Amino acid sequence: MIRCNPRTLLFPAAACVAASLAGCAKAPRPERPRVPVTVASVRQRAVPYEISAIGSVTPIRTVAVRSQVGGILERVGFQEGDEVEAGQLLFTIDRRPYQASLNQALGTLGKDQAQLVNARLQVTRYQELSRTQMATQEQFDQMTANAQGLAATVAADSAAVETARLNLDYCTIRAQISGRTGNLLLREGNLVRAGDASPLVIINEIRPIAVSFAVPQQYLDDIRRYSAGRRLDVEIRPSDDSTRALAGSLTFINNQVDTTTGTIQLKATFVNADRRLWPGEFVTVRLVLSVQPDVLTVPSQAVMTGQSGTFVYVVNADGSASTQPIAVGRTVDDDVVVTSGLAAGQRVVTDGQLRLVPGARVDIKGEPGAAVAAEQNRRGPRGDSLAAGDPPAASPGGRGPRRAGSRP
Repeated sequence: MIRCNPRTLLFPAAACVAASLAGCAKAPRPERPRVPVTVASVRQRAVPYEISAIGSVTPIRTVAVRSQVGGILERVGFQEGDEVEAGQLLFTIDRRPYQASLNQALGTLGKDQAQLVNARLQVTRYQELSRTQMATQEQFDQMTANAQGLAATVAADSAAVETARLNLDYCTIRAQISGRTGNLLLREGNLVRAGDASPLVIINEIRPIAVSFAVPQQYLDDIRRYSAGRRLDVEIRPSDDSTRALAGSLTFINNQVDTTTGTIQLKATFVNADRRLWPGEFVTVRLVLSVQPDVLTVPSQAVMTGQSGTFVYVVNADGSASTQPIAVGRTVDDDVVVTSGLAAGQRVVTDGQLRLVPGARVDIKGEPGAAVAAEQNRRGPRGDSLAAGDPPAASPGGRGPRRAGSRP
């Protein structure tokens, strides 16, 4: 019977374990895969201090044309929707009744003027007779009173003549302002009533034109300060054109704050030479208070907030990413003003921050070599394509994880 020494059996096992440990110690640690990111450069530029709002286009002046006399509408001197000039003939009302009234008033005036002339002659005659005692003082006073009464009658007749002449002039209606006409509510042949609530037509002055908008009351002090001594610039974008801005100037600040909404009403004036702005249209308004030169900005999606405050991921020259605390100011469109912590030209990560840790190496999307590096991350060290979740292959000499089916 052969007896085995236990110590003899332990030596080969220990040797195998030692050899295995020696092989593991020599195997290098797999490199951490690079993180694909999108970056943007820190820009130094002039940034306007502006206030955005929604406004509505309103005409500078609006005139509702109404008739001051009644009668048959004989003529319309324009087509609805036409642009008219100040003084242009719009409507003509039947003049004959008012011409007759004027003639009657002129006749009455002439008759009373003739009586007044005779009454004044009587006053002169009785004045001489009263001096020679040929007429009594009472008779003289009576003639004087008659002359004064006729003078008052002539004055009333003159006023009646002016009224009749004015009514005759009202039969011709002219445009009081230059502008664009709206709907024509009455056509030729209709009866026009004096002082009717419905206007014959409405004229809107559209060149120039105004834009009315409201801003929160906390901006009032800044608006008043920056508008002292100069007019503030206003830019608008019509609803039908989001690419081309129209320039105007602030011309009106309301004298009180709306207590219901907590806003202040403003108006800006625009030349509107090409008639792009139309009354009642809604527009996007930007009121430019000032322009700050040489301000650093980064895209707003690059800024993150942590327990220590606001920070961004900065891409270093060696291709690694590190966190950089920053102080931010106001937001301008899609950018954020950076008041401290960055320099112009630095590159910050705008997409992919959630996969980053300080010191991680990055692949910048869109740069040469990024696709190759991403493919190398997807493949193992031997060039074998690894499926998602497959462990990396062991380095030569080591005994790390192997792909299924490989020989030991």
